[in-house]
Amino acid sequence: MDPQDQHPAHPAPTYRLKIGDRDITPMVDARLISVTLNECRGNEADQLDLVLDDHDGALEIPPKGRELQLAIGWAGTDLIDKGTFIVGEAEHSGAPDQICIRARSADMHQSLRTRVERSYHGATVGEIVRQTAARHQLVARIDPALGARQIEHIDQTNESDLNFITRLAKLHDAVATIKRGRLLFLPIVGTTTSTGESIPVIEITRADGDIHRYHTSDRDAYSGVRAYWHDPKRAKRRGVLVGKSGNAKRLKDTFANEADSRAAAQAEWRRIQRGLATFDLTLALGQPMLTPQTPVKVSGWKPEIDDTEWLTIKVRHTMTGHDGFTTHVELETVGTGHNEPSSVEDPE
Repeated sequence: MDPQDQHPAHPAPTYRLKIGDRDITPMVDARLISVTLNECRGNEADQLDLVLDDHDGALEIPPKGRELQLAIGWAGTDLIDKGTFIVGEAEHSGAPDQICIRARSADMHQSLRTRVERSYHGATVGEIVRQTAARHQLVARIDPALGARQIEHIDQTNESDLNFITRLAKLHDAVATIKRGRLLFLPIVGTTTSTGESIPVIEITRADGDIHRYHTSDRDAYSGVRAYWHDPKRAKRRGVLVGKSGNAKRLKDTFANEADSRAAAQAEWRRIQRGLATFDLTLALGQPMLTPQTPVKVSGWKPEIDDTEWLTIKVRHTMTGHDGFTTHVELETVGTGHNEPSSVEDPE
């Protein structure tokens, strides 16, 4: 018996690439060297890189602005739609001659990157996000608890809407991202899709992994976080402490009021907690279902790793030729809850 017959056939990776309604997969397939998709959380655009063989010089360099639609997966299964991308860069190199096409997620409109001047007074987070979405013909989807938070005053000074909404999200430990025509403003540990559906937990075993790296940092690096605001009643600068005194991190910004400074301190403290442990994995068999914000359960490693709740922050899918499909995923801990102890103090 042939030794190869004793094992099941290796699954074949596959993909679908479209320009508008036209499927260009057959044309691309014969020349494909690699396809790499980087999916990110927050204000970073997803990026698609295609490398094609041009040994005979028959390929044309695609014009900027061309829209590409990508789906990836394994033969015999439903392909996972990864969205629409706009060609922004192209490079021809050799020898051997090849073309590299770089496209970024189509939702990141140029208008989002235009710097403007605005101020908001007595508005809720939800009102601010909805106004921002409307300016760019996007549909806002906002977590109700986050959307109800009151903002006494915040300035957008020579700052793009993309940077401003990302900064607002950071102040409230949220993630602001644009997917499929929606501006999402959700808890950073949230696990829902752009349509509000729950993202299923992906289980990964040691057998699925090829390379891994687990890292922990000093839990005593910071004992808490301090943030400050100007108290007009006392005509003095005051502070709020989340966590414990000692080696507390100090935020450099001065906030409009106690509530804003406490929210910022809590958000930063939770960010510190999530960064205490990270786990990077390269999966020998690609997992197309993995996207940022996907909850992950792992098994087969050390107890400290297996017992941790993990959340996906970045994913890189790579297909090479017709036989290779790997996924590299970066994970962080889900972190602590929203009820950290806090106290008000007068700085020296």
